[in-house]
Amino acid sequence: MSDDDGGEGPANGGIDDSSDGGRHGRVQRHPTPGRRNSLRYWTDVKPVWRVTLNYLLVWIARIAPSLRVRSWVLRRLGATVGDGVSWGLEATPDVFWPELITLGDDVIVGYDSVILCHEFLQDEYRTGEVVVGDRAMIGAKAVILPGVRIGADAQVAADSLVTRDVPAGATVAGVPAKEMGGDDPASAEAGPDGSPPDDPDAADR
Repeated sequence: MSDDDGGEGPANGGIDDSSDGGRHGRVQRHPTPGRRNSLRYWTDVKPVWRVTLNYLLVWIARIAPSLRVRSWVLRRLGATVGDGVSWGLEATPDVFWPELITLGDDVIVGYDSVILCHEFLQDEYRTGEVVVGDRAMIGAKAVILPGVRIGADAQVAADSLVTRDVPAGATVAGVPAKEMGGDDPASAEAGPDGSPPDDPDAADR
């Protein structure tokens, strides 16, 4: 998968077309049909059999010992999966709209991380494609929200909540995730997991 796959900005202008890095400019909004929250009406937008099958496939993707089997299952779910993708144990793709996930070549998705392509809210539900560029790395227990694009060779630190786009080659960390480096001398030398440079336990996490 080339760097051009998923790299073009949306029709309304590049990846930074809103205050949160373009995510809200990409998600599709669907109004709640009744008085209750949108999750109560999920069977109106997805067949029960489809979500049940997705759930079983997601379970296999989470626990299968083979990376090849996990990639195969992700493709059966409808996700676009490049060559050499490493999907970590317990990592969870979106169960409702897994077909909105695109993973470039040699992407690493860490242990127990979650890629979400939907948000069920009170007055609406939202869906959005998540695109992860070639050789990008997502740390353990990170959560990626709908509509986010992660550039090639970018790194997302463990336990991060990614609410906006991550530029190619950047490292982000935190809740919400922010780009490391710049004016913070400590973060400029921090490891990809967000540990300080003098943390002796950083290599063990």
